[in-house]
Amino acid sequence: MIHSDQKTTDFGFKTVAVEDKVNEVRAVFDRVASKYDLMNDFMSGGVHRLWKREMVGRMDLKPGFKILDVAGGTGDVSFLIHKKLKPITAPDQITVCDINKEMLQVGKARALDRGLTHGLQWVCGNAEALPFPDRSFDRYTIAFGLRNVTHKAKAIAEAYRVLKPGGQFLCLEFSQPTDEFLKVCYDTYSFHVIPKMGKIIANDEESYDYLVESIRQFPTQEKLKSMVEDAQFSQTGYQNLLGGIAALHWGWRL
Repeated sequence: MIHSDQKTTDFGFKTVAVEDKVNEVRAVFDRVASKYDLMNDFMSGGVHRLWKREMVGRMDLKPGFKILDVAGGTGDVSFLIHKKLKPITAPDQITVCDINKEMLQVGKARALDRGLTHGLQWVCGNAEALPFPDRSFDRYTIAFGLRNVTHKAKAIAEAYRVLKPGGQFLCLEFSQPTDEFLKVCYDTYSFHVIPKMGKIIANDEESYDYLVESIRQFPTQEKLKSMVEDAQFSQTGYQNLLGGIAALHWGWRL
């Protein structure tokens, strides 16, 4: 949330200057990059991978389509797209864009380990000001990255700008549980277990305090749907996953 004076914003439960948030977020992911996917597996019991498959499964992919995966530095989503999008028709058919160079380095190394040397390009860039021309891509994905963006509406507008007519926007993000009992259980696990897990596995409790807090500051499912509509997307909707712990949002540029 950007505060009403437009000078401060939320960084988890703390308040920071708007211009400082991007550096604060970058520092968090610099620290956790090497253990990011391992921690995600531990925190979610591997369910985050099923959610990402659900997102990619909703994509109508055709040969020649150009895909942009934003905040996808470690490559999880792009590797799934690469597997589904065959044949790969261009060396830069899938573009992975992330503001964090450390995360991109992890993704590049993982791609090489998988023998993926064709079809992927890696670009350091900000979701709020994407370094791509208008109407460049057929599909746009962002998984667990939008909540870390300072101006979320601006990032969604950028998604609309870089998509071609007929392009699809897909956003996978932690959200708000719809059941009160589930919410209590989830809060207990999030605030008391995840940071301790971060300390043990990644030697970084503070970063995981922020990641847990950032989820609670993220817009509700209906609010995010309204933001996608405000960015001029059509046929918008969302699907709750695991009782609303995560949600998949979509929209089309018509």
